[in-house]
Parts: sequence; C-alpha cells; structure tokens
Amino acid sequence: MHGADVMEKAGITTIPSTVFKNYDEAIKHVMDNPKRYVSKPIGDGAKELSYVAKSAADMVFMLQKWKKSNAYKGNFILQEFHGGVEFGVGGWFGPGGFNKQFCESWEFKKLMNDDLGVATGEQGTIVRYTSESYLADQVLKPLEDFLHGLAYTGYIDVNCIIDKDGFPWPLEFTMRPGWPLFQIQQALHNGDPAQWMLDLINGEDTLRTSKAIACGVVIAIPDYPYCKISKKDNSGYPLFGLTEEDVVNDVHCAEVMWGKAPSMCDGEVKMNTPMFVTAGDYICTVSGKGATVSDAREKCYNTIKKKIEIPNSVMYRTDIGCRLEKQLDVLHEHGYASDCDWE
Repeated sequence: MHGADVMEKAGITTIPSTVFKNYDEAIKHVMDNPKRYVSKPIGDGAKELSYVAKSAADMVFMLQKWKKSNAYKGNFILQEFHGGVEFGVGGWFGPGGFNKQFCESWEFKKLMNDDLGVATGEQGTIVRYTSESYLADQVLKPLEDFLHGLAYTGYIDVNCIIDKDGFPWPLEFTMRPGWPLFQIQQALHNGDPAQWMLDLINGEDTLRTSKAIACGVVIAIPDYPYCKISKKDNSGYPLFGLTEEDVVNDVHCAEVMWGKAPSMCDGEVKMNTPMFVTAGDYICTVSGKGATVSDAREKCYNTIKKKIEIPNSVMYRTDIGCRLEKQLDVLHEHGYASDCDWE
C-alpha cells in the first residue's frame, strides 16, 4: 500500500485497492460490490493468501474459508481485477540513478503447467536486459526522485498488467535480489559481480549484460511448496552427475550442500562418493540463453534433461515461456519489448 501511494505521488496510476482488518468486512464489501477481485496480505502473510478470484462468489468463498481457519490475523487488501498480459521491469539503482540496462521479465507463478495449481511465488521466468524499455519509462523512471530521497541502493522492480488498450497497471514493488530472478539474471551478467555491485553503491554504472534472452526454471522436490508445513526432511538427496562447472554456468544452486551418496562407477555402485546433495526442497534454478525466447527455452530444458537427476520425484514446469508465443505479439502492438522475439 505504501508503494501504491508512492506511485500515485509520482503520477503513476494504480489499481484501486481497499484495506480490510477482518474477513467479515471484506465479505460484505464483495457482496455489496460484486466484481472480480484479487486478495493480498499486507505484511508477512503466506503467499497462499494471495488469491486471484474467478468471480465475486469465488472471492467470498475463499474469504469464508480463511476466516474459518483463522488463516491471517493481519490487514489485507482487495484489489479490482484487471485482465491482460503480465509483464514486469526492474532496474539497479544507486546514487548515480538507474543503471542504463533495465531488466524486463515475464514471471510464471503457479506450480503447474498452464498456470494451474497453487501460487508459489515463481516457478520460472523469462528475462532480458535492454537499454530502451517503454515500460521502465512509465513505471520506474518517474520514481527516481523518490528513490534518491531514500538514498536507496539496490534492485527494484514493478510487475504490471498491460491491458487491451496497452495501459500498464502496476501490481506491486518487489525489492530484490531474490530467487529465482537474481539467479537467472546472473546468466546474463558479465564480469565480476562483486565489483559492479560495489560500483553501484559508489554511484557508478559498470554492469555489463548479455544481449541474449534467458529462460530460468525452478527445480524442486516434494513436499514443495509445503515442506515447512509438513516438516519433511529433504536433505541429503544426491544431485547425480552435477559438477562444479555446471553450478558456475547454468545450474544456480539454492538449497544445496556438499555431501556424500552412492554413485555409479564403471557399472558398479561406489559408496560414499563426494557430491552435491539437497539441503531442502527448493533445489536450484536452471537457466539457458538464446537470441529468442524459444532458443532460450530449448537450451534451458536441454540442460535440465542432461544435468538434473535427483531421487524423490523431481518437480518443474515444462512450459516456462510458452505463453509468450502469443503474448509478445500483443505487447508489440502497444510498443512494448519490440525487439524481443519468440523465434
């Protein structure tokens, strides 16, 4: 909500939202104004409490369900639903302002293909850097004076819905680095990462990025995304065949540690072989780069097939980037990402 206030003061139009302190008030609001809504917790609410309803009845049902289970004691908002293409942009900001390269991204938040299942935050993302971002012109650059006033240094992105008329509706700020975006970005960064970040702090822009498009896919194992609830021990599962070279290039480790496990050697089982093993259920992000979205997808999924072999039912989406085959044409019509192609 603070972010929405900042955007409005900067002249950026935001989606109308209403804050609620309890579920009864929210249920009455939806009953009196039967529209399609999005619910979001304010503060440290679980991601599962962010919900995009299909109808007013759907929203009322979920509010009743959360009330019964006492799911969240804090404040939350109901936001009017706006349909369109989800599209985000971010930038690295310091005393010298925004770095020249802006990061445009397309997130895939649901657990399963075709955006089915629970919202997990992000299951994969298409990412690219560009010095000319029409979306950044509208929803990031107007914030520069405010960020200077905070003496802010770091990454900031705004995820938006581009409606049928090409108007960008900001959804929220995200202050990163965070998984998996920062991991995917690293596939596009050139040079010493510590050096350009130090330079950013000192007001210099030395970030050098690839012109390629990157596809990143999150790799997990059960009971993801509910491991913290089930408290299942997901440590020690071997990442067969994964080398140190792999984790420097295309496999970006998250909950991974060095351990020992059985391995195959000349057709026989060798016990207690040193190797990478899991340290949780959110294992890693695999990335691939290409000149087009389809190229980046192909390289990413080829790496997954060759390098990811883990016991305990590996989980990942196989359609990261696919919806851009149609959505990029829509964005191009309105002047967005005009030099980003599907194939």
